[in-house]
Amino acid sequence: MSAREPSDLLSMVPPEVQRTAVVLLHGLCSTPDELLTVQSALRSRGYSVHPLSIEGYSFDADVPLQHAAPFERWIDAIQAEVKALRAQHDRVMLIGISAGSSLALGAAIRCGTDVDALVLMSTTLRFDGWAIPRTQFLLPLAFYTPLGRLWQYRERPPYGVKNERVRAWIERELRHRKVSRAGSSVIGVGHLREHDRLIRHVRRNLNSVQCDNVLALHAQQDEVASVANLDILARGLRCRAFRTVVVANSYHMITIDNDRQQVVRETVSFADAVAHGTMPEHPLYA
Repeated sequence: MSAREPSDLLSMVPPEVQRTAVVLLHGLCSTPDELLTVQSALRSRGYSVHPLSIEGYSFDADVPLQHAAPFERWIDAIQAEVKALRAQHDRVMLIGISAGSSLALGAAIRCGTDVDALVLMSTTLRFDGWAIPRTQFLLPLAFYTPLGRLWQYRERPPYGVKNERVRAWIERELRHRKVSRAGSSVIGVGHLREHDRLIRHVRRNLNSVQCDNVLALHAQQDEVASVANLDILARGLRCRAFRTVVVANSYHMITIDNDRQQVVRETVSFADAVAHGTMPEHPLYA
């Protein structure tokens, strides 16, 4: 029996799935590699998947220094992508992890009903995880005064990962490169300041999100942002169907840690429900 032609495989994909576009938003000063597991799973089911690299937000391996653009320009890039995708698709879903979740929310505030669904992973609207130092409250001095112009954040263990084998792999990557699957080895104050501005904007306008369908996935042991971030979403969002899933055996980077397969299953199941119009008519919590 000969292998199926790509056109034959496409004909087997339900039209609802073919007409659903997915935009992937990685974390701050990182790369789309953070969401490769989700990208592969959705593409294998026939979704139109678009990992987005954003100038002044994403890590750029071709430049020696990473320069941040204003967060409004980050949202501009997503809005342009959403507009282009809506011209050819019936539905557009945004999937973000870490700062990418804040970015997805910011884009949803801007784009209104053009965004049909959100998947928010490891949402960081408040940095209150168990590894956050007590001096966190001093960061605005670094962000908004000349005191911090030369300061930068340096990634350190556990790199958002509980799995020791994956953590060792990340350490090996960072010894030879400036970026790994878990993000950049260093994040400058410009990117951190713009992310802080984005968070403040999102928290002020969270109830303006018009997207009806939201899935929020978070790790119980997230060292960067506690599950209290889910409460912020639950209080602020006014969506028709809001589902939260807390995974038990990972840290912040849930797409590459111990619970990555559960994260993929939940995301694919949610995407299928959105594509086929089978989302429940009331909020769900898990």
